[in-house]
Amino acid sequence: MAEKLDNKKVFLNPLAKDNPVVVQVLGICSVLAVTAKLEPAIVMGLSVIAVLAFSNVIISLMRNTIPTNIRIIVQLVVVAGLVVIVNQLLKAYAYDVAKQLSVFIGLIITNCILMGRLEAFAMGNKPWPSFLDGIGNGAGYAIILIIVGFFRELLGSGTLLGYQVVPQSFYDAGYVNNGLMILPPMALIVVACIIWVQRALNPDLQEK
Repeated sequence: MAEKLDNKKVFLNPLAKDNPVVVQVLGICSVLAVTAKLEPAIVMGLSVIAVLAFSNVIISLMRNTIPTNIRIIVQLVVVAGLVVIVNQLLKAYAYDVAKQLSVFIGLIITNCILMGRLEAFAMGNKPWPSFLDGIGNGAGYAIILIIVGFFRELLGSGTLLGYQVVPQSFYDAGYVNNGLMILPPMALIVVACIIWVQRALNPDLQEK
């Protein structure tokens, strides 16, 4: 029973109380870059979930055979291989989104969330907990991307997933899209608002 509770905690904590973006403040660069629209934010989040989960499992399986002095190199090679696979799948099945994400899919390799989880968790734990940790942290990252992408596209373009959401009658009455929302600095402001809400809902996270 204790193991199940531990696994549940490993999976659920990164979704809220130990979120990699708003609590650990990792992976902020991609939050700025890919959240002007909701679709690339979703695809980027799913890509990170896949890469993080499978790289965690692979490194966990190899953890007892990797020489300590080259462990970072091995981790990078595993992540790079998985990123190449994800990138090729996107180009094959979602080419337009792959073009929007451009180099940012490749930059998953340098995402500090991945390297942090590989080093801090996968290197010291069995494959199943490592898989759950990868899914949890990837999902926690994806949730923030989707929230930020939702508000930036809705308020900045009046659309969601490319479909018009704000009624034309609003524009006829004088409503204007907030052009600032599609600029990268607004991603930081939206993330700051999420952090504020997170701290308000979890007093234990507030600095004393």
